[in-house]
Amino acid sequence: MKVGVIAGGISSEREVSLRSGQAVFNALKELGYNVVFIDADRELCEKIKVEKIDIAFIVLHGGWGENGGIQGMLDVMGISYTGSGVLASALAMDKEATKKIFLYHGIPVPPSRVIYKQEYLSSAFVFKDVSLPCVVKPAQEGSSVGVSIVKNETELKFAFEEAFKYGERAIVEKFIEGKEIHIGVLGDRALGGVEVRPKKRFYDYEAKYTKGLTEYILPPEIDSALYEKLKTLGLKAHKALGCKGGTRVDMIVDRDGNPYVLEVNTIPGMTETSLLPKIASLAGYDFKSLVKEILELALKENEK
Repeated sequence: MKVGVIAGGISSEREVSLRSGQAVFNALKELGYNVVFIDADRELCEKIKVEKIDIAFIVLHGGWGENGGIQGMLDVMGISYTGSGVLASALAMDKEATKKIFLYHGIPVPPSRVIYKQEYLSSAFVFKDVSLPCVVKPAQEGSSVGVSIVKNETELKFAFEEAFKYGERAIVEKFIEGKEIHIGVLGDRALGGVEVRPKKRFYDYEAKYTKGLTEYILPPEIDSALYEKLKTLGLKAHKALGCKGGTRVDMIVDRDGNPYVLEVNTIPGMTETSLLPKIASLAGYDFKSLVKEILELALKENEK
């Protein structure tokens, strides 16, 4: 069996994907797998044909690597792959669609609204109609790319301009002060969670991928009943979208202990600062065993 680690891509998260992919490639090689590293670009289909891989270990972040595009191509090519399928990937990548699914399933989300670029640019748009403080984010990006926490009207204008660099829709979300907790899910079980305390204003792209800029609390400093509730909620969110393999569910718990699910990452980072490997360590997985389990889940799925 030949495994192709597909990483890189052309999204804003390319560099992180390459780091994640290299870590996964090294782990699979050390485990004795016949593995090849494939840098994803516009020629990806041809590269896969040349390498004649049997299964793809997808480590792409953002863009068509995580929105179902690559998954659909692999389905057409008859090649199995790790992680979620086309629909779950597309739903999870689209924050507006994610919220609609969560609300249908009774999963708590922060109050929000969608602003279209055309609406924002029209003379009818009024900044005062947006309640502050809030969070403004692109509808289809990951790793907190284009995300802003907004406290005043001046910041709001900048936040919209930043978000609209990445698409035609922006999500305006009520800002919730509280603990940021991430729950790791593997297959059909919640592994545990981590509390992140960024040393910057919030857990943005730089804080996520720069050593020393974030404090990680494993397990989170919350009471055991709430922790179990969050794990249950994380698994429910994973299943509501139809996700498979390893995912990371991002949440905020407000000061009254009320949890809100922000999003599900269908291809979480696998770098030295990434959260899923940290969470998996709570359940007894070292990095290599986590990688192996993700691959084996995909192989079992292919046998169905």
